[in-house]
Amino acid sequence: MVKRREKKTKIICTIGPSSLNSKIMNRMFEAGMDAVRINTAHGDFEQYREIIRITRGVGEIPVIMDIKGPEIRTRNKIPIEAKLGEVIVAGFGDEDLTFSYNFYDEIESGDKILIDDGAVVTNLIKKEDGKLFLRVEDEGIIEKNKGVNIPNRSLNVPNLSQKDLEAIEFSKENEVEFLALSFTRDAKDVKNLRKKIGSGGQAIIAKIENHQGVKNTDEILEEADAIMVARGDLGVEIDYEKVPLIQKDIIRRCNQMGKIVITATQMLESMVNNPTPTRAEASDVANAILDGSDTVMLSEETSIGKYPVECVEMMTKIAREAERMLTGKVAMNGFINISQTVSKSINLIASSMPLDKIVTLTRSGYTARMIARFRLKQPIIAVTDNQIVKRQLELVYGVQPVYIRYREAGDIIRNAAEILKQKKLIEEKDYVLFTAGVRTGQTHESNLIEIHRISDLLGASKKQ
Repeated sequence: MVKRREKKTKIICTIGPSSLNSKIMNRMFEAGMDAVRINTAHGDFEQYREIIRITRGVGEIPVIMDIKGPEIRTRNKIPIEAKLGEVIVAGFGDEDLTFSYNFYDEIESGDKILIDDGAVVTNLIKKEDGKLFLRVEDEGIIEKNKGVNIPNRSLNVPNLSQKDLEAIEFSKENEVEFLALSFTRDAKDVKNLRKKIGSGGQAIIAKIENHQGVKNTDEILEEADAIMVARGDLGVEIDYEKVPLIQKDIIRRCNQMGKIVITATQMLESMVNNPTPTRAEASDVANAILDGSDTVMLSEETSIGKYPVECVEMMTKIAREAERMLTGKVAMNGFINISQTVSKSINLIASSMPLDKIVTLTRSGYTARMIARFRLKQPIIAVTDNQIVKRQLELVYGVQPVYIRYREAGDIIRNAAEILKQKKLIEEKDYVLFTAGVRTGQTHESNLIEIHRISDLLGASKKQ
């Protein structure tokens, strides 16, 4: 088993029937799991509560709860075999195949309706008396509760469903760190969710998985705390050949702004049923990391797959290998704020002298993210006195967050160094760069850089 912290890339694992077990989740944690995802398209709140309970016992890692947002799903009671060329009568009432949202008036003959990430493709040949007549173009089994896509249509699906609203309240009660908004269309969707969260403290991950989200990426980036490139639905809504370049562009923009970016969907999909991935899947994971992803995500692989622990072990191995070749690609552009400018200086210092570690004292996590975007070789230790911020920083590439109630008064650098040495996170022989905000109450104003050999710093402390 590989040791935790030997990789810098973070791994999210979706928890489901094959992994909802404390023994298995502990093994996944040891293998490199950095966060747990709850997919609210499946299960109920009792199951979600159990996932959170086990997670809190496994380690100080964050929980991500999907908010389904403006999505459409199948609502058939039993699986339906869709045969090539046959016509299926679907609708929004008592038909065998029904949908969670009534889009009857928003589509026209000739529109394609894709089910389960495009596994089943149908074409609307006519609509009549509230019913849809769909000709099957790519056959398969239509399972219940599968995602539905209608490419090139901007539907008026409500931003948040009743279950979403219940999930938001649940997330507050259970101190969930992240809410991931599916099918984010624009900044208004993020603002609306932020308003519902209120002062709960949750961070928002905007999932980019349709053409509206891609078109409005810039405004979404301004409002969201993190972005997920959700390639499953994205590859259904947008031409396949365009998805890789969209992925690279979104990651680049997130890196530039120091926003957490997650690459997700079908990363090791063959491992749902097989103990090893394909070579193409290994390359896909590695390239997502080389593109600049902070985090990579496992979905069906760990929720319903046969090999949840092996999937995490494999992703950790791939990450460690890819990180050997990773270099930062952030442009050194103009002034935005003090913390960002300090992070640029730290990047230059770290590349020009033999530093062992970088320690940032951060209230919000912002400075840690600004430093991490440069993909430095040195470990970044983010010291914060906020438990939620500590767990949210678990998703940032190369950052080891530490909760310390450090003293603001006096020499905060020495105080932090003493505690970190006690925790065996730094050693006396280490050369460490420290950064913090001193004598300022403003946000994003880490205005101090100090470089010390720890033996000298703590030795000087003892003499005074």
